[in-house]
Amino acid sequence: MQELEEKIGYTFKTPKLLQQALTHSSFTPDIHKNYERLEFLGDRILGVTVADMLCRAFANEPEGSLSQRFVCLVCKETVAEIVRGLGADKYIIARDMSVASSENVLCDIGEALIAAVYLDSGDITAAQAFVRRCWTPFIDRKSRPHKDFKTRLQEAVYHLGLEQPRYKMLKKTGSEHEPEFRVQVDAGQGKTAEGRGRNVKTAEQNAAQALLTALGVEDNA
Repeated sequence: MQELEEKIGYTFKTPKLLQQALTHSSFTPDIHKNYERLEFLGDRILGVTVADMLCRAFANEPEGSLSQRFVCLVCKETVAEIVRGLGADKYIIARDMSVASSENVLCDIGEALIAAVYLDSGDITAAQAFVRRCWTPFIDRKSRPHKDFKTRLQEAVYHLGLEQPRYKMLKKTGSEHEPEFRVQVDAGQGKTAEGRGRNVKTAEQNAAQALLTALGVEDNA
C-alpha cells in the first residue's frame, strides 16, 4: 500500500491501522478490525478541520453561507470523489467488492483514513494536514453556496397564488448501498413535478427545481 501512503502523504508506523480503515464490515463484523469506529472519529476531525478552513478562506461571509459551503465539502459525494482520487477504492477489503462503487462506503473510507492517520501519528495536526492537502482544491469548486430550490419554490408559489408545496415520496429503488428516491411536489391547481436523488432531501430539491422550471420561474442559481 506504499502508493496509497504516498498519495495520502503519510507513512504508517502501524500498517494494521491503514488496513482497518479500508476494511468493510462485510469482511469482518469485529469493530476493532473494520472501519466503522474509525469512520465515526474521522467524521469529527473532518468537520472541525473543514470548518476552520472555511472560516480562514472566507473571513467576511456570514454563517449561513459558510454552512452551505461546509455541507458541500463534507457530503458523501465530495468525500467519495477524494477517495477515488487517492485510488483508495482499489484497496478496499470486502467480501463483495461491489461496495467499492458505493458513495456511502467510499465516504466512510475517507473518514476512516483521517482517523487512522490521527491514531497512528498520535497528533491531530497530521490528520488535519491530510484533510487540508486533499480538500483545499475543492474549496472553490465544491463549496460555492447554492440556492435552495425548495425555498425559492415557496416564494414563487406565494407570488403566483398557489398552495404551499407538499412533498410525497413515490418510490424507493436501487440497492441498499446505492438507493434512489423518487419524490413528487404538489403546489395545487394541478401544478406538480417529480425529482429523483440518492436521498430524500436531494430528490425534494430536484422536484422543487423541476416545478420552478415548469412554472416558468427563471433559474438564476
